[in-house]
Amino acid sequence: MRTNELCLALGLLAVLVLAAGCDPTTPAPVAQNNPSAATSTDDHGHSHGEGHVHAAGPHDGAIGDWGGGKFHVEFTVNHDTKEATVYVLGSDEKTAAPVKTPDGKLLLTIKEPAFQVDLVASPMEGEADGKSSRYVGKHDNLGTVQEFAGTISGETDGTPYSGDFKEEPHGHE
Repeated sequence: MRTNELCLALGLLAVLVLAAGCDPTTPAPVAQNNPSAATSTDDHGHSHGEGHVHAAGPHDGAIGDWGGGKFHVEFTVNHDTKEATVYVLGSDEKTAAPVKTPDGKLLLTIKEPAFQVDLVASPMEGEADGKSSRYVGKHDNLGTVQEFAGTISGETDGTPYSGDFKEEPHGHE
């Protein structure tokens, strides 16, 4: 009988470990995978399936997958200046990943209220050759204090990218 109890306990432990995956209790922005990119696994072992929870980005913004884990985008907003800043990050969700876009822009599409903003390249120190990891745009609707959700799209090296993001309350007031 003890062998059966041990097997049952080990089996239950294995199920709990597999079910835990990424910590769903972490107060973090939720980003959905690019629908055209299917599900992938990045270099830190997390599946980027739909609904995957990312930690807050290095600029305390909402992270979205951009290209099946090859890149990530981080959405930040300054309501006072009505300005959005999007950072292109590497697969680690932390390191700047400068990209060159054909027109020097990315497109920010907000779902509610529906509007779009052209984000213009604003290279950070040391970024050259027309590449930028930071893109900035202004719109009056960004002055509204709310959690935004939307899509960031653009093209780099002839490949179109699109990634969804969703701001979530951080739990600190």
